[in-house]
Amino acid sequence: MKLTPKKRSGFTLIEVLLVVAIIAILAGIVILAVNPSKQLADTRNSQRRSDVNTIINAIYQYSIDNNGNLPSSITVASGDICSTGAASCTGLVDLSVLTANGKYLVAIPKDPSTGGATDTKYTVVKDANGRVTVAAPDAEQGATISVTR
Repeated sequence: MKLTPKKRSGFTLIEVLLVVAIIAILAGIVILAVNPSKQLADTRNSQRRSDVNTIINAIYQYSIDNNGNLPSSITVASGDICSTGAASCTGLVDLSVLTANGKYLVAIPKDPSTGGATDTKYTVVKDANGRVTVAAPDAEQGATISVTR
């Protein structure tokens, strides 16, 4: 009876390193394809679109309930909208009539990345014909977000 040397089973170091390198390359390609910063910016822009529509809908609901009169703080000079509960709305458009008793809005929405305790970073302006435009000037990726009614 002849004794043969026992074969060792398993992977060599080179084989393991090649597999790890291939996985790293594929992971890098997937991360670049998914582009998380673009996805997050798109999500924030979607929130801005929703917020702008919410604000303008509340303004026009107020107008309907008040014989076509808009909130008196909306003028032909564009201005940033004051946040709900801000200590001072000096230099900002105060739309607190929309949040009084939660009738039209519970709170004025704020920009998801730049809105603060005083300034929502959304703007509102009335043109010479009485049409109101609410906009999100801090939109990302070159998007223009505004609604006029």
